[in-house]
Amino acid sequence: MWELYDALIEEIPDDIIVDDVVVGGEMTYVEANGCIGLTAYRDYVQRAPMMTGNRIGRPLKEVAGYVKSWNFREASIGQSAINAWYNHPDTARRAGIEIAEKKRVEERLKDPFIKSQNLVKGKKVCVVGHFPFLEKLIAPVCDLSIVEWDPQEGDYPYSACEYLLPECDYAFLTCAAIGDKSMPRLLELSENAKGVTIVGPGTPLSSVFFEYGVSDLSGFVVTDVRLAKRILAGAESQRIFGAGMKVEYLRAGV
Repeated sequence: MWELYDALIEEIPDDIIVDDVVVGGEMTYVEANGCIGLTAYRDYVQRAPMMTGNRIGRPLKEVAGYVKSWNFREASIGQSAINAWYNHPDTARRAGIEIAEKKRVEERLKDPFIKSQNLVKGKKVCVVGHFPFLEKLIAPVCDLSIVEWDPQEGDYPYSACEYLLPECDYAFLTCAAIGDKSMPRLLELSENAKGVTIVGPGTPLSSVFFEYGVSDLSGFVVTDVRLAKRILAGAESQRIFGAGMKVEYLRAGV
């Protein structure tokens, strides 16, 4: 079950050092190589951390291994470390991901739910994670099921994934499933879907996911590190998307 995680960690160079680690109220970030990787986390800390001590100054690859922790805050440090490599603007560009020099209004078209409105029309769609504006963006055009860890009114509980994902035409999976370790199972359940998208700013922009049936990675690249840190610290009253840009990474042939 750890193959996906091991593959993500393996591609991180050995010589990059962690410069900073911050676990905020809602999101974690890891700074390395002049940029930061970030992710949200599920606020459940029943398990003790895998490791103690100062994580700053350790190899990024080592800290990325924390993604396997069953302490979800610590796992978010590992996922953020993974993103500090894959979602670094330079790494993303080398993978062929378009990173514009300046933020553009057209970035809204990179939103996975906006751009897929025509694609999912009349289809069975399962979204794991209650993302904003789903009821307006795609619910009117498709047969939509929303699964949520902490269900809102009308949502399905997380266990419904076992029943809904195998029957869906298109699946949209929250990147939080990486940290909570449900991602391998969600991908397995979605193997018959015509399209599988991983969604959220904590999505690692790695081609490793394409080997597991993912067709689209809808992630986020920080381009203004200073502003991103201020937002995550609560010093700015705006969403993290103001400090970077949403990007898409498509599997070849999609």
